[in-house]
Amino acid sequence: MPTVADLFPYPTRHHSVRDLNQGSLSMAYVNEGAGDETLLCVHGNPTWSFYYRKVIQRFASTHRVIAVDHIGCGRSDKPARNQYPYTLQRRCDDLVSLIDALDLQRVTLVAHDWGGAIGLASVVARSDRFIRIALLNTAAFPPPYVPWRIAACRIPVLGTAAVRGLNAFARLAVPMAMNRNRLEQDVAAGLLDPYDNWNHRVAIDAFVRDIPLSQNHPTMKTLQNLEANLPTLANRPISLIWGMKDWCFRPECLHRLAKVWPHAEVTAIDDAGHYVMEDASAETLDAIDRLLKKNVGGKVELQEPATK
Repeated sequence: MPTVADLFPYPTRHHSVRDLNQGSLSMAYVNEGAGDETLLCVHGNPTWSFYYRKVIQRFASTHRVIAVDHIGCGRSDKPARNQYPYTLQRRCDDLVSLIDALDLQRVTLVAHDWGGAIGLASVVARSDRFIRIALLNTAAFPPPYVPWRIAACRIPVLGTAAVRGLNAFARLAVPMAMNRNRLEQDVAAGLLDPYDNWNHRVAIDAFVRDIPLSQNHPTMKTLQNLEANLPTLANRPISLIWGMKDWCFRPECLHRLAKVWPHAEVTAIDDAGHYVMEDASAETLDAIDRLLKKNVGGKVELQEPATK
C-alpha cells in the first residue's frame, strides 16, 4: 500500500509565527511549481495540506501552488491550548503573515471547510494580492445551524475525550464526508496521519469549539465582520464548487454565498459529500481549471471594508 510519503512527496517548508508567550511556532506549508500566478490552498478541519495533493499534481506545471497547514494541523507545530489561542482571527493573522512573508502576488484562493472563512478574511486583509476565489463546501458567516454530529463533539469533557482520546471526529469523517465513493485505505491513512495521539489532536478539538453559538464567543464578531465584507469581494472571478450531499455545509450555505455573488460560477455536484475534492476529484479540478482560465487584469482593488 502506498505510504503518505508516496502520495504526498513534497518537501515541507516552514514559516514562523509567535505563540502566546512570544516564542516561535512553525507553520508548515508546501510550495510546488512556478509561474506568474499562485494557487493558495487553505484546508479546514480535520484535514491538512494533503487534501490538496491533486491540485498540486494538476496545476504545478503551470502555477505556483502553496498548501498550508494551520498551527496544530498537518506538519505544523501542535502547541497546547495555553500556548496558542486557536481562534479564527488568529488563523487569519497567521495566513496573512505567510502571504506577506512570501510576497504572494496574483493569487487564486482555493479553500475548503474552515479554510473558506480563514482564506476569505485574508483576501479582505490583502485585497490587492488576490485575483480569483474558489470555494469548496464552506461558509463565511455565523453558523445558521450546528449539525448534531458537531454539537455532540462539544459536550463538556465527553466531547474532548472523544475527539482527542478516540480521534472520533477525524476517523468518522473518513466515511461520513464521502457519498459517491469510499476513500481508499491509503488516502484515509494519509488524512489521519498527523493526528496520531492526544496532543496531536488539539487543533481538531479547538476548531470544533471555535464554532460560535452566542454573541459572547470571540469568533462571532470575526464571522460577522467577514460576512459584511463578502460583497466587496465580488469584483473577482469566483467559483463555488459544492458536494450537495454534505450534511455539514449543506446546500443552503452554497445558496447563501451565491446570493451574495450572483456572478459566481456554481458547480453543484449532486452525489458528492463534504470531502468534495476526494469524492468528485475530476469535476472539482475541472471547475478550478475553468476559473484559472478567466482573464483578469492587474491588481484587484477591494472596496472600502464594511467594518474595520
